Amino acid sequence: MAKTRSKSIRAKSTSLRGRKTRSHLLKDLTAHRLGNFVVPLAISGVLLACLGFIGFLGYRTATASGFFVLKNIDVRGTVRTSADDIRRVVAASVEKPGVWNADLADVRAKIEKFPFVKAAAVSMVLPAGIRVNVTERIPAAIVHLKSGEFFVDAEGAVLSAAQVNDKDFPFVLQGWDEAKTEKAMPDNLARLKVYRKMLDEWKQYDLASRVKEVNLANPREPVAVVEDSGSAITVALAGKDLGKSLRMAIEAVSGKGAKVRSVDAGGIYPVLQYRD
Repeated sequence: MAKTRSKSIRAKSTSLRGRKTRSHLLKDLTAHRLGNFVVPLAISGVLLACLGFIGFLGYRTATASGFFVLKNIDVRGTVRTSADDIRRVVAASVEKPGVWNADLADVRAKIEKFPFVKAAAVSMVLPAGIRVNVTERIPAAIVHLKSGEFFVDAEGAVLSAAQVNDKDFPFVLQGWDEAKTEKAMPDNLARLKVYRKMLDEWKQYDLASRVKEVNLANPREPVAVVEDSGSAITVALAGKDLGKSLRMAIEAVSGKGAKVRSVDAGGIYPVLQYRD
């Protein structure tokens, strides 16, 4: 009985030692396989990082080389904007980093701050050039503001200070609403529409040069100021026939400027109001 029990204990002990030996072998095999995988992967990662760093240094060296130094600035589409001023902006922004590293969006933003520039497209002309294509705002009128006379475009945007008696705009628009309200912009656009109609019709009648200014505070009741015999005369115009009514008023006051204060030309015949 004792011998049987002793054999059983030895068998169990042997079985346990076998299991431990197999477990150790599996662990050693797993560690060996993991080492074969991780070590090459780590080495590959280090090599890739080194190659990337070397490539980055090479890229920086190449793009900062004299090959990409700014040599030419091509500006197109400017009429009222100074092309030389635009070139100075481009040069100040691009000369230091070079053409390849230039921040084109920043250059465009700076150019679009010019009063007459509506939009600008800035592109690289490799290896050493920058091209700027400008779309300008086109003046539609000269308006009187509190701070003086200014150009405005067809969208009502105030552009820059203007000289009175500009050859394209011989008279000034009075009555512009400078308030920042929702109503101001639609009203100003209505004023611009009447102004453009005046300009077109009066050029046809060769009368535009006779007008000093127009008051369109109320676009439905347009008023012009003409000059005769050295005196300013106010003329209330017919809204539907601006050219004909102005011509009739000028003919009626010809040579009478010293006596006539105003003319109502909105009817069939002009009505003159004399000075006291």
